[in-house]
Amino acid sequence: MDLVSKKLNVKTIDLNKDEFIEKKLFHPLNLEKVKIAKTALESSIISVPKLKPHRMAGASLSIKNMMGAMTPKGSMHSNLSKNIVDLASVIKPDLAVIDGIIAGQGHESSGNPLVMNLVVAGTDPVAVDTVGASIMGIPVNDVKHLAFAEKKGLGTTDLKKIEILGEPIEKVRKKFKRSILSGLLRHFG
Repeated sequence: MDLVSKKLNVKTIDLNKDEFIEKKLFHPLNLEKVKIAKTALESSIISVPKLKPHRMAGASLSIKNMMGAMTPKGSMHSNLSKNIVDLASVIKPDLAVIDGIIAGQGHESSGNPLVMNLVVAGTDPVAVDTVGASIMGIPVNDVKHLAFAEKKGLGTTDLKKIEILGEPIEKVRKKFKRSILSGLLRHFG
């Protein structure tokens, strides 16, 4: 990473070592406050997750990826879907870019690669994540944080309102293999 950043003259920052600012949430679904890396709060955010399912969240895409900017991360997993939306109400990507060139099947940490050769990008991270879930054959209702985010006004999950450039979803959709535990664990998310 250091070689790439030097070659491109780009500064890289480990947000885990950053100063954290506590932010109080207004009208939260679950979290009263959250600690977010100062650099993330002061910067434009480009979230670049891999295209992959998640056992508890349904899908681990650009909005959930924002957990990397907060601490402690373990505190998020109780009421995960509501917590993801509370976090997104404080900090959400300005640009979401899902890397689906080689996606992951199974669950968030399994090594089941699937060549998809696609990238999904946009400025509405809820819409981008909705498209990502749809491409994986995951119903948006199985990704509860997306429905909560739409209700909170953070973006849309209505595929009819999302402009798709390039290949239509139907042409690239694959039914991703999901963890056996996904059906059970997403009820806890």
